[in-house]
Amino acid sequence: MKWVKRIVIALVVVFAFFYMITRPEDAANAVEGAVGAVWNGVESVGRFFTSLAT
Repeated sequence: MKWVKRIVIALVVVFAFFYMITRPEDAANAVEGAVGAVWNGVESVGRFFTSLAT
């Protein structure tokens, strides 16, 4: 099973590299969207704990 995980990770990396080369604007938008989603999640958790403390 360990080799299956390595193959899947390698395929994902190759696809991401191919996507970045063939469509750089779309790849940048995808990364921007992912970073934005993570940031929104961090802000939400922060608001939760702030609300909990007050």
